[in-house]
Amino acid sequence: ICDLSFPDGVPSDSLEAAKNASNTEKLTDQVMQNPQVLAALQERLDNVSHTPSSYIETLPKAVKRRINALKQLQVKCAHIEAKFYEEVHDLERKYAALYQPLFDKRREFITGDVEPTDAESEWHSENEEEDKLAGDMKTKAVIAEKEAAAAEEPSPKGIPEFWFTIFRNVDMLSELVQEYDEPILKHLQDIKVKFSDPGQPMSFVLEFHFEPNDYFTNSVLTKTYKMKSEPDKADPFSFEGPEIVDCDGCTIDWKKGKNVTVKTIKKKQKHKGRGTVRTITKQVPNDSFFNFFSPLRASGDGESLDEDSEFTLASDFEIGHFFRERIVPRAVLYFTGEAIEDDDNVGGPGGPCGGELEGDEEAEDDDDAETNPKVSCLEFPHLCLLHC
Repeated sequence: ICDLSFPDGVPSDSLEAAKNASNTEKLTDQVMQNPQVLAALQERLDNVSHTPSSYIETLPKAVKRRINALKQLQVKCAHIEAKFYEEVHDLERKYAALYQPLFDKRREFITGDVEPTDAESEWHSENEEEDKLAGDMKTKAVIAEKEAAAAEEPSPKGIPEFWFTIFRNVDMLSELVQEYDEPILKHLQDIKVKFSDPGQPMSFVLEFHFEPNDYFTNSVLTKTYKMKSEPDKADPFSFEGPEIVDCDGCTIDWKKGKNVTVKTIKKKQKHKGRGTVRTITKQVPNDSFFNFFSPLRASGDGESLDEDSEFTLASDFEIGHFFRERIVPRAVLYFTGEAIEDDDNVGGPGGPCGGELEGDEEAEDDDDAETNPKVSCLEFPHLCLLHC
């Protein structure tokens, strides 16, 4: 009989390891005999062997040469597309000048500087017929009572808290507003969009116009968004239209003790030598909408931003687009809430696709997805259907 026992001095765990190895081999054999497991493995192998890149590698050199020629044509197409978007930007500038007189009149109505005429204030609502029938059925006594109540009703100037109400109605903006921001935003009288001049690098400026207030001396706060519309030299096929690449804020001239972007904290400090304790005060950053005017800068020196900074920058870009493309052109509809209902019906604030091009799900795993967010549908929502 063959002696399979280990000689003296061999640790017992060696025997246990040998048993485990044997069990593993048996389990592997059982698994490999399972038809379902073999089918799944074969499917994986089939998928690997039929990837586009593996197929291209099998083609003759002459065919690969022609494919390279097609790629050169594709790069030229990307440059033509970039020129197309530059001309769209020129068109936006042209039509912005046509919109501006209407926006100026809007501001006059909001501030109360001008009262609209009867013709200007006439609007046919969906419930107009029902209101008319209900009015005809009222008795003279009820009419007289309403007239008396109307005489006592206060008549505020313009449309009070117009822009502040929009901030409250739109989730994207209300999330930025703190309670101590609210009294300041009630002084906001207008928001304007200014496009870069012809021949200048593509950009736009958001102007926030405030009436005189107790918080800062600025009459206008600005935020400038810088864009580019050109294929990346290293990756020209990634071009999908203009993208914001950086933004600049402005200095807010806060009045003494009114800066809501910082808060004062008190801290006790013990002297190492004497052992005495003193209380010191210091200012630390504070959450506020007005931090919007002190944005992070996109890294331009090759240094990468951390994940939180990339997210903050991408969110800032999205908010800038939202002001430009939705809030400013359709302010009254965001004031009444009608535009918010429309946004919900079409999939979000950016357009039918919710502001992102189809296929952006794949970009979520891309390291550059947050650093250089592609928001073409937010940039040109009137072209959203063309892309999506």
